[in-house]
Amino acid sequence: MLLSGNLDPSLKSLLGDYPGHEEHDELLGSDQQPRSHWQALIEEFSALGPDFLVSRSEEAQNLLHENGVTFNPYEDDPGQLRSWQLDCLPWVINTHEWQTLEAGLKQRSRLLEHLLDDLYGDRNVINEGLLPPELVFTHPGFLFAAADSPSQLDRPLLIFHGTDLIRDEQGQWQVLGDWTQSPSGAGYALENRITLARALPSIYREAPINRLAGFHQAQHRCLAGLAGSGREQPNIVLLSPGPGSPGYFEHAWLANYMNFALVEGDDLVVREGQVSVRTLGGLTQVDVIVRQINDPWCDPLELRPDSLLGVPGLLQAARNGEVRIANALGAGILEHPALAAFLPGLCQRLLGETLLLRCRETLWCGNSEGLAQVNQSLDEWILRDISQPGKVFRAGQMSLEAIQGLRRDLQQRPYLFTAQRPVVSSVTPGFNPQTRKLERQHTTLRFFSLVEPEDLGKPVHERHFRVMPGGLAWVGEPGAPLMQSRTVKDVWVLAPVPQPHISMLRQAQGPIVVTRDGKDLPCRVAESLFWMGRYGERLDTRARLLREALGRLLQDDRHESNSNILPDLLAALDISLDPETLEEELDAARGHSRFSPEHILTRDRLLLLFADDQPEGLPMLFGHFVRNSRAVRDHLGDDSWRAINSLRQRFNSMPRTRGVVVGQRLLEAMVLDLSAFFGLCNETMPHHYGWRFLDMGRFIERTLGSLQLLKLALLTATQPGIPLWEVVLASTDNFTVYRRRYRSQLHPAAILDLLLFDETNPRSVGYMLKRLERQITRLPSQGSSPYRNLEKRLIIEATSKLHLVDISMLADLETSEEARELLAQLLDQLIEPMSELSNALSHSHFSHVEPPRQLVTMQYSNNS
Repeated sequence: MLLSGNLDPSLKSLLGDYPGHEEHDELLGSDQQPRSHWQALIEEFSALGPDFLVSRSEEAQNLLHENGVTFNPYEDDPGQLRSWQLDCLPWVINTHEWQTLEAGLKQRSRLLEHLLDDLYGDRNVINEGLLPPELVFTHPGFLFAAADSPSQLDRPLLIFHGTDLIRDEQGQWQVLGDWTQSPSGAGYALENRITLARALPSIYREAPINRLAGFHQAQHRCLAGLAGSGREQPNIVLLSPGPGSPGYFEHAWLANYMNFALVEGDDLVVREGQVSVRTLGGLTQVDVIVRQINDPWCDPLELRPDSLLGVPGLLQAARNGEVRIANALGAGILEHPALAAFLPGLCQRLLGETLLLRCRETLWCGNSEGLAQVNQSLDEWILRDISQPGKVFRAGQMSLEAIQGLRRDLQQRPYLFTAQRPVVSSVTPGFNPQTRKLERQHTTLRFFSLVEPEDLGKPVHERHFRVMPGGLAWVGEPGAPLMQSRTVKDVWVLAPVPQPHISMLRQAQGPIVVTRDGKDLPCRVAESLFWMGRYGERLDTRARLLREALGRLLQDDRHESNSNILPDLLAALDISLDPETLEEELDAARGHSRFSPEHILTRDRLLLLFADDQPEGLPMLFGHFVRNSRAVRDHLGDDSWRAINSLRQRFNSMPRTRGVVVGQRLLEAMVLDLSAFFGLCNETMPHHYGWRFLDMGRFIERTLGSLQLLKLALLTATQPGIPLWEVVLASTDNFTVYRRRYRSQLHPAAILDLLLFDETNPRSVGYMLKRLERQITRLPSQGSSPYRNLEKRLIIEATSKLHLVDISMLADLETSEEARELLAQLLDQLIEPMSELSNALSHSHFSHVEPPRQLVTMQYSNNS
């Protein structure tokens, strides 16, 4: 088909060869003209022009990258981190069509909640033959421990529900699946909307689209209502698997947006039947858990014993009503893919209604007719085994041996298999910045529904749901997982008129409890902040030393590299030269360059610190730093996170063939980014306990690094003297201060005064000890003992050693052996307590050793 000749030339140019296909087209009607609800948006896009659209697409990507938005699992290797691509052209749904779709989504949520209530209660649908028992009871999502609750209100509730849909090639909606355990994507949908509003402000501001924040407001009210009326300020936490989870960004983003504490399994503990979070101020009771962990991993005591993500005793606490979980444990049975084959009949039985949204064609192989049909045409179906979640079997892509094994499993365990007919989705328009035109895409959408907050206390048949007026769309074949897509789209639901902005910040009703001390900080967060400070400072120290070493390598005579201070700098960087292989490497370097073999070997050793696989290399240190920073994502300001992403970009773009000059430039930028990050933390984080642990981690690491550097430069160096002293001053950024004070006359005593004793110099050990003492004194006390704990004694010990030393005896280090011995003794006496201080803090504030307790109520028979 060809475009109609009455289209604007700019629109024709934007469309390019987009038209001319047979499937249902979201953008163009049968007359190849833009549909009415797309008309205004597509005209705006064509008027803006390709150049502007490309720049806006780049701006959207920059915004996502700055915010650290990712779908993929976080890895310690910084090079594995990537952001998704956000299409600047959204999916548009008109008002009339949305009303029909919204009604179908609401009905589906009501149906699934009725089914959940029945399966964990009377099980009428099984007794009446509407659902085969082996379909339900063999699925790992059905939790027997949650079944047969006498009270309907104590049974598992469906609070939040995600539904995946496509529009098929005939233009009809088809449901691909449901997400009822821990539906993901609502946070990503809101992030997409915010990003697109910033990238295309004029279009977004004037577009008559429904806002999303009102849905999240209702979600917050709903979760608060789950806690009941017992507490005015219920403690709601979001339980995440941790930074290794593919959706961890969304978990941190939602926790921050919804004002929830972000916790992991180790943060929670069950005591006396109640769930509490371990905080610096002690155990704090939890009222509601918003879980992002699937059923089997939530409780290693009663579910999967190998789970390291859950909370022992959580199911017992939920059974007793001591904590409410959204969604409730046991909701995973609703994700059974075979339910699609039975939902039309279940809808008629449970709701007395006809199912509005049809499911993709599905067969359950536990049914003899279904199994026979699948065996007869195996190539025409996509098979799923419920014992292997996420895995699909396509006979056309399998070897003959694999197909034989599949047929054997179908014969032996047919009730575990579900067959689904492949579907073809409609065509969606998407803007490609490379071609600067619209291109055809196949897209899956996810919509979200929520039980009305006012209906929580009502019986199941009286509850109603609301649907988020928008959603998340991703490009890929129907059924392709969200996390595997490289391109996502915002979903715009049109409204009759432009909608007002809605904020999650609400006017408080009555007085509010004001808190400032930060004692509610989870211990894990405090520990991550502490180690983020240590690894960040360690990365900074090594970057500064490596920068000086590369500079010396460039300055020194390339034929005399074995006679300068570089061996001492290699020692400071923990780079060892193995005597057994040294000669072999030197021999290999001879005759292959105009530089000396020693120069080449030293250069290669230094540049090796940029390699990804070095235990003490810069990428590995950055991996530790960024892993801890992800664990505290909801405690860092946006600008601080942008500084981390700037560092991440430098590591991601680091050239594989690194030269000395390129390495120097990279290190200079890295030092500035780290300084910016810690400066922003100092300026934007409240100076409560979390900031104190970050600060202590930094200054413990800096103190140890400074002491080791002074020991090397003044006592153990093979080439002591002015060149090495200059490196010490340059790497601590004290060259300018020293010149101003001492007129560029280098002397060990003056260096010691500046970097060891001067309590006004932030780079001196005296200043750092004083700062650490102040921070430790202000930490929460553990217990009621009147005596000083270990960390206080250690810092007093180190400070006393420094204050009591006879400084005059250190004045003649160059000629006096006694002075050198005194300095060596002093530095060792400072290094020892500072090395122990980290363990002491961990023991006092991060470790929780408690006596064993009974977590599950045991029932014994009278005959036992």
